[in-house]
Formats: sequence, C-alpha cells, structure tokens
Amino acid sequence: MSSRVSLRDIPKTNIFRKGDVFVLFGELFGRGYANGLVDEARKTGMTIVGITVGRRDENNALRPLTDEELAVAEANLGGRIINVPLMAGFDLDAPAGEPTPTDMLGGMTLKSWQDDKLDWAHIEKCRVAGVQRFKNSVAKVMAELDGMIPNGSNVFFAHTMAGGIPKVKVFLAIANRIYKGQGERFMSSRSLLDSDLGKLILMNFDEVTANTFQYLIEGSAAIRARLENTGGQARYTAYGYHGTEILIDGGYQWQTYTNYTQGQAKMRLERVAESAWAEGIKATVYNCPEIRTNSSDIFVGVELSLFPLLNALKREHGGAWADSQWQACHELLQEGSTLEGLLQKIDAYNASDVMTGFRNFEAWPMDNSRELADLMIGTSDEITQMHKDRKALVTDLLSALVLEGTGPLMFYETSAPAAPVIWLNHDIIAKQLVERHCK
Repeated sequence: MSSRVSLRDIPKTNIFRKGDVFVLFGELFGRGYANGLVDEARKTGMTIVGITVGRRDENNALRPLTDEELAVAEANLGGRIINVPLMAGFDLDAPAGEPTPTDMLGGMTLKSWQDDKLDWAHIEKCRVAGVQRFKNSVAKVMAELDGMIPNGSNVFFAHTMAGGIPKVKVFLAIANRIYKGQGERFMSSRSLLDSDLGKLILMNFDEVTANTFQYLIEGSAAIRARLENTGGQARYTAYGYHGTEILIDGGYQWQTYTNYTQGQAKMRLERVAESAWAEGIKATVYNCPEIRTNSSDIFVGVELSLFPLLNALKREHGGAWADSQWQACHELLQEGSTLEGLLQKIDAYNASDVMTGFRNFEAWPMDNSRELADLMIGTSDEITQMHKDRKALVTDLLSALVLEGTGPLMFYETSAPAAPVIWLNHDIIAKQLVERHCK
C-alpha cells in the first residue's frame, strides 16, 4: 500500500439504534482503545455482547471463566459475555501429548537464542491445531450469538485482538535490549527477525492480530446473511497501526515508531479488510495514533509522537479548552520546566536527520538502528525527567484524549466507511475533541 485514506471530516452518519447489537471480539482489559467504541455503543442504546479469551489452568489448559470471573468481566464490559474461550495464537497449542511452541523455546538462553533452531514441521502442526481450536470456538460463539441478534437489526463487530509474544523468560531480556537498549546494550531488531525465535513470533502475530479478523468475518457469515435478508446490516472494525500524521514543522506529516515488530501483522490485517471489502463486506481497519498503554510501555519512545497533539488542539481552534489542556499538562512538570521547552525538544527530535530518515512510508516497518535508539530513548528519558512524578506523565493525559477522540470517530464512520483502511491522524482527533468540548 503506497497511498493513505485519512479521515479529514467528522462523520455524522449513524445506522445504529437502540436494540441493535454491538459485539466486542476480544476481552476488555483495563483502559484502551476498545473502551471508546463500547462507550459510544452504550450511548446509542445498543445491546452489548462480549467474549472471553478464557484463562489457563495450572497445566496451561484453556478453560472458560469461573462464575466469579464471569461476573467481574461482565460488570467491566457492561454487557453479557459468551463464555467460550477464544484465546488466539498457537504458542500453547500442540497435538495431544506433544510439546507446544512455548515448550520448544524453553531451552533458549540469551547466549544461544540467535543460533537455536526450531522444528518447523512440528511448529506447523501446532499452528494447525491452534487455528482449528480457535475456529471451533468461533463456531460455538456464533451459534450462541445468533439467537441474541434479532432479524432486521444491525450488528457492529469490533475486533480488538492483538499480540502474540510467547511467554518465555529469554524474550524479556531480548526485548529490553531491542526496545530499551542504548550504546553497548543496543540490539538490532533485525537480529530478532532473522532468528527462528523471531520468525515464530511473527507467525504468531499474524494469527493473533490479523488472521482472527478473517476468522471472525468468515464465522459470522450466516448471521450477516440473515440480517441482510431481513433489512439489517453488519459492520466490522479492527484496530491498526501504520504510523500517524502529527504536526511537524507547521504541517501534518506521517511518521512512525520504529521498530514496531507487529508491523507486518498489521499490514496483513489491512489486507484482510481489503479482501472482505472487495466482496461487498464493510470491514474497516482504523490506523490509530500512538498512545501509552500497559502493553505499549515496553516500546520506549512510542509516546514521543503524542506531544504534538497539544499544538494540534490549538491549530484546530480549541480556544480556552485547549489552553486548559496545556495548563493541566504544565502542572505535571517540575518547577523550571515548561511545555514550550518540552515541545522544542520534540521539534528538534523530529527535525533530526535520524528521524527524517525513518519517515519512509513505503519502507514501513523499518528496522531500528543504534543512532535511532540513542536519540529516541535518550529524548524519552530527558522528557520523563522533566516531570514531577514518573507515574503522572503528560502522555497519560494526551493518551486519554486520543482515546476519547477515536471512539466516536470510528463508531460513526463505520456506518458508511470510506475505505477498508482509514488513518485517524492528529488533525481529526483534535477536531473531534474540539467539537465535543467547545461546541
């Protein structure tokens, strides 16, 4: 993909109404992008239905939620959860009595992992087993869901699955060097991707992040056909990441976080939507801005793209409300530090030759470099030190604003989506926030 469809105007269409059904295809944990869609569905009066990824018992066998766990999950969602485990990925799957991929990684060490080889024929058997397990569970979920969606109603399927890193100790040490390492502790992301460990991780990313969207679309075909034959419609959304336009040198320019290891899987996710779209199915991947979450905090520097949102709020006529956001952010900084000074650091960072070289959309996702790590991680550390409290950061406030903006944008655009892949950049996020708070 060499071109981008970016949402520039706030969508106003809404086909969803009270009694329609919103299906969250992924479990709701903490505060993240999915909450914004759930909030909009609730405001519209839709019936909210969720699923669970299940839990692992002491033998790593997948199980449904207990009654207590189910009650907590349903209270968190504000709706009913279909208690069929839909854990994605195949890292803990294997034919009966045989080792799982995670078992096969157990012997890897920080010294050996780049040379350790995997049995790819066995890995493939595990992948097939994991995919079949997931598809069987999808069929059970859809059979139960079918009775919950009335004829003639509309259904909004929101896919939220992502990830896929096997839980092995050696990866934590590797990740600390690739995503957090500077100087002598730096490790090239290419060294991971070229290893058997890295190739397995990429395969599992594809299954969790992208292929599950395909299984959702295929698995709900009968429901979709029934609704369309009785006057209703089905819509599908998924969360992508493929860089974001932010304010750089007075204009909105595309940039990205490097190295984003899930990049190939996110592009595969886009292709799933494009294939569905070609068959007349309204499936849309929304490429959303960088934010700080529990899962993104491993990527030191991903938060640097958030700071220019402060300028976007003013540029899009946020007025007194934008000023109040600046003031709230300023109060998080140490005495003697200013937002203006912080943003000057960000401007210098984005203007550097190192960062300019990574603003290459056609080459995305690119490998990292030592120069990039030193600059990005160093800048991140400098800005963090400007705060009064490392647990109360400007990027927490800005992340919350991005989440607030993306929910309604995705919800309303999905009624009549412009394309199978749409970018939500800082301009439209700021416009949405300004409309909500200033008009």
